[in-house]
Amino acid sequence: MTDRRTASISSRKQPKQARSTELVATILEAAVQVLAKEGAHRFTTARVAEKAGVSVGSLYQYFPNKAAILFRLQSDEWRQTTELLRRILEDAERPPFERLRALVHAFVRSECEEAEMRVALDDAAPLYRDAPEAREAKASGRGIVRAFMQEALPEASDATRALAGDLIATTLSTVGKRFSETPRTPAEIATYAEAVADMFCAYLEQLQRR
Repeated sequence: MTDRRTASISSRKQPKQARSTELVATILEAAVQVLAKEGAHRFTTARVAEKAGVSVGSLYQYFPNKAAILFRLQSDEWRQTTELLRRILEDAERPPFERLRALVHAFVRSECEEAEMRVALDDAAPLYRDAPEAREAKASGRGIVRAFMQEALPEASDATRALAGDLIATTLSTVGKRFSETPRTPAEIATYAEAVADMFCAYLEQLQRR
């Protein structure tokens, strides 16, 4: 049986031609602008269609409702975060602690650059938070962190590595969100990220010595 929640946030069809791909890109760009300006509570398909310069009917060909649009934006954000994790943490040419430090700087900078959008998407989260797609979208990121922890803590137990990975991921997400709530200068971002990276590296060094 098809899950109603799953169906309600799934795109009606995927664009196959260049013109259709451009239309979807236009709709999503308009959705970003409407979301940033109006917020999740005033976000509607009608406003998105108007901003995109297309009919509501054209929009509905690809997105059945506003939840589907918001979920697509959130999915794209998750995908970008996963690619960030993969690009940095899987770079075997750099030592693990150097990779971790680079990730912290990149993540905190990204949080600050996209703060308004992230806040708006957080407000919209109840529309799709429990959907199977939401759980699947986050699973790949956890796998990347788990593999990194095996490199950073090769002598530690599975339980210790799992705890360390969860603590770092949760802390980074939490402090990044809180820090980005206030406009920051590049110097402030760099200083804060370096302090967080120092804290994580010191924690892993302590675990290595046990």
